[in-house]
Amino acid sequence: MKINNPRRIVGSNAERTRLHNRQVVLGLVREHQPIGRAELARFSGLSTQAVSNIIAELEEDGFLAEAGRHSSGRGLPVLQYRLNGDGAAALGIEVRPDAMFGALVNLAGETLYTTRVALPHNDPKTVLSIAQSILSEALKASCGSGQRLLGAGVVMPGPFGNVGISGAGQSALHGWSDVDAAALFEEALDMAVVVENDATAAAVAERVRGIAGGLRTFCFLYFGAGLGLGVVEDGEVRRGAFGNAGEIGHVIVTPDGRQCACGNRGCLETYASRIAAREQLAKAGIAIASVSDIERLYEANDPHLMAWINEAAGPLSQAIGLIENLFDPETVILGGAMPDAVLDHLISALYLPAGSVAASDRRATPRVQRGACGRLTAALGGAALVIHDTITPRIAAKT
Repeated sequence: MKINNPRRIVGSNAERTRLHNRQVVLGLVREHQPIGRAELARFSGLSTQAVSNIIAELEEDGFLAEAGRHSSGRGLPVLQYRLNGDGAAALGIEVRPDAMFGALVNLAGETLYTTRVALPHNDPKTVLSIAQSILSEALKASCGSGQRLLGAGVVMPGPFGNVGISGAGQSALHGWSDVDAAALFEEALDMAVVVENDATAAAVAERVRGIAGGLRTFCFLYFGAGLGLGVVEDGEVRRGAFGNAGEIGHVIVTPDGRQCACGNRGCLETYASRIAAREQLAKAGIAIASVSDIERLYEANDPHLMAWINEAAGPLSQAIGLIENLFDPETVILGGAMPDAVLDHLISALYLPAGSVAASDRRATPRVQRGACGRLTAALGGAALVIHDTITPRIAAKT
């Protein structure tokens, strides 16, 4: 396989840790598979012998598999390697105010199991009990597949900690503000757990198994309990000082506009979110209990839903212009708990500002597009986070 201008992830033969060098090799295999040892050595900066030793370990651990031989026309055909999807898996759990979603994903990003469970309450005791049930059912569903379980990624709506918009409105989880969520889930599930906000997890899901697979810098607008933003820059997620980066739903787009549960007026979430759609439809006497209800209304060309879409397009366009100029992404992706047809309509209704760094003749992707992972994006992202942390090097490269 020919690799054009690969990103150079520098490893080390001595001073870096063994784990780091394994992640360097795994990361390069994921990005460029199938790939041979000589290419891995050249792109990582590791010696060919070091790469050979790491590949042997990764094959023994079940993370890598042979992918045939490639002939360049001279010499013996070169043995190629790929990720072994059957070698490991990760569990993803999304906690929303009214439901929990679970997904089991293998190392290659293939979905092995998914589920949705209604939440009678979203307090820690109830959520942890249902998380244990999701794990048990996922293991039963994949019984005999032989995957090693790497851990669990638990996805929750932000913000984390006691901040100015904590506990605001319909997107809030109750009883979680003063607890160590990761520690509680680790004890309940008896495995390593990473806790992440829903928008960041959704962005990782799109990179591991969606339309952002070939992108290194992009933003993801996630329609979840509220409206969040996941930012991926040069392949790494941006979390902020306290894990609360991306609370785009509480950016003010209309001064003195609609009252938001956070205390501000004119927040984006009051115009362009599932919460906003539900409230606008409620004024017309239409109750929305699920994404399927919104889908049925759209298929029926309901005038009240269409009016909300047309109204939401303006504030959303303004927010996307802001995102573009702040982060200079390759694209902005819309996804989450909203029907695909509604997201497509929203995108077609946008009027993106011409005064944006995104209006460039170097652009190779649409400024805005819909994600490919659907309603389970965040749960899939929870699993993808675990896989991402297994594969992606964490030690900064020295020059």
